[in-house]
Amino acid sequence: MPLWRKKFLQFMGNPLQKLLGTIPHRLQLAGGWIDQPFMSRHNPKPPGSMVVVQIEPDFRPMDRSGIASGTRQIAMKLWKGKLPSRPPGELVRELYEAENKGKAEPSGSQDMIGLIYPGVNRLDYSFAANGGVFTSHIESCSSPRVAKWLGNVLQLIPVEPRPEGYSPLGIKDLKPAWVARLGQSGRDCYDAIRRRDLTALGASLNLTMKCWEKLLPQTVRHPLIKVDLVGLLKVYQQRYAGAMYSGCGGGYLIVAADEPVRGAFKVKIRKASA
Repeated sequence: MPLWRKKFLQFMGNPLQKLLGTIPHRLQLAGGWIDQPFMSRHNPKPPGSMVVVQIEPDFRPMDRSGIASGTRQIAMKLWKGKLPSRPPGELVRELYEAENKGKAEPSGSQDMIGLIYPGVNRLDYSFAANGGVFTSHIESCSSPRVAKWLGNVLQLIPVEPRPEGYSPLGIKDLKPAWVARLGQSGRDCYDAIRRRDLTALGASLNLTMKCWEKLLPQTVRHPLIKVDLVGLLKVYQQRYAGAMYSGCGGGYLIVAADEPVRGAFKVKIRKASA
């Protein structure tokens, strides 16, 4: 087959990629919020950990749903739709600066890391390292077996975007013991994924949500949130191994289950950079 025809067929065979771009999405799993210095500075057992998972951009996520779609839009403009072939740490800092310039409440660096680092990543944060803004260490797993397993057990249910004008930071109760548990939930999550242990994975998601309720109550309860996020969460946590929200204020409900979850869809874990 002539090269021109092969390229033409490849182009016509994937119009969705042309529409959505090749920069991946990311899922935040257990430990979210430990990447924020206001949180990590209260951790009595640093570093605290969280897990981000890079996923293929084969669907258009809801805006304001905790999948870093806003960060991705900035990356699309900054790098013209494709991740540059440069050191990932350099890209993280470049994207962090581009998104957070002039912001009083900057986005956490886990958003950028999740878009740039393939596979499953445990991000370790300590306030003593980089002021808690960037990681003290990143542990990565790109095992095909692990990626396939995780893609089969993570199931997403669209709930609702976080409301316009909403902020989860109106109430902060940053007790060190709960901050430590939040940081431990990320480590537990990563270990569970590496072992392909569904029960332990679900427990880490459930623990994260418990920590969010204690530390930042308005992540799940707020006058602008009309959905009973807590009640909905409990139903799925009781029925399956575990569940958590993709971000504060709603977004997607991420359910850990080895059986079909009604109304849910699965994602494909990206094992290597495009």
